[in-house]
Amino acid sequence: MVGPRKLHEIWIEQCEAARTIKDRYGLKAAFDYLVGEKLLNFTGAASEYRAFAQELPRFVSAVRRIFTAEEIAAQPARIEREPSEKDAAQEEDDDPLAESPIRKAARARQFAMIKELLTAPVLGTS
Repeated sequence: MVGPRKLHEIWIEQCEAARTIKDRYGLKAAFDYLVGEKLLNFTGAASEYRAFAQELPRFVSAVRRIFTAEEIAAQPARIEREPSEKDAAQEEDDDPLAESPIRKAARARQFAMIKELLTAPVLGTS
């Protein structure tokens, strides 16, 4: 298990990488990297490990400083639509490696929590 200080360093590096990605490759690539991948994984770990849960508000706050309120409002809807489009294509292909319905539901719940955290007027740290 990674210690709290190390976790802090990891998400700071990920946020710095997202800024670079945003400058070089655009909003979509940066948001997908930081929110759709890194923050999603971090929230999953936060549900199981206290150290991750303690760092989560600071990570979310940093993400909110990287993206504007308008970007945060628009991007989650796009990310939510994309799996549905992929699922429709996979149903036609009957992909044996497709994500299970249980895993899809879990990811949807995690992403809903992320959306709520990113759009909350105030982040609490109780």
